[in-house]
Amino acid sequence: MDYDTKGKVLKKAVVWKELYFYRKSDTIYQLTVEFCKRYLPPYGDRTVDQMVQAARSGKQNIVEGSEDGQTSSEMEIKLLNVARGSLQELRADYNDYLNTHHLPVWSTDNERLQCLRDYCHSHNDYADYAHLIDKMNDEEMANLMLTLCHQTDKMMYAYIEKLEHKFVTEGGIKERMYAARTGYRQQQDTHIRTLEAENNQLKAKIKELEAKIDKLLGNPRNA
Repeated sequence: MDYDTKGKVLKKAVVWKELYFYRKSDTIYQLTVEFCKRYLPPYGDRTVDQMVQAARSGKQNIVEGSEDGQTSSEMEIKLLNVARGSLQELRADYNDYLNTHHLPVWSTDNERLQCLRDYCHSHNDYADYAHLIDKMNDEEMANLMLTLCHQTDKMMYAYIEKLEHKFVTEGGIKERMYAARTGYRQQQDTHIRTLEAENNQLKAKIKELEAKIDKLLGNPRNA
């Protein structure tokens, strides 16, 4: 039936592990843990907890949003925006670190920044960056993290825009459930009308056959 395919209520589940921006967010989390271990004091500095929690919130809200998105587009969009907010907060922390340690935030005309952008654009997983950690100082690593946060935010923004457009054009689960119920009832009504028409045709055929039999027997039923 058309209802089974066109009237589907639940959206197709998103494999969040395959989303590029999720993979980048997981990399951001793991690199943030490494950065805090290397360059921030282990005790007495709340910045460590704030940065690690912001990085973790970024990736976890992507997971939860993608899971909830199968039944609630509104919740998916909300949680993905929470993830964006967490990563923007983290980006501010890296900016603060560079500023308070009198280190530069690399400008767009910096050749090293362009190299970072090119590398981050085509590398998503922590394994792609793990071997670079020992070769970087805090300035380089903080600018790397700013680049990753910025690219991940842009990817998420574009993804959320698509979700919002789809929600506007197709509706959420309530709208899809209503459409599915309406479609099912319409199909049932059409099926019943078809059966009634076939039944009336059969009744007429039976009367026609009875009349022919009566004529052959010379015993009309209405006589």
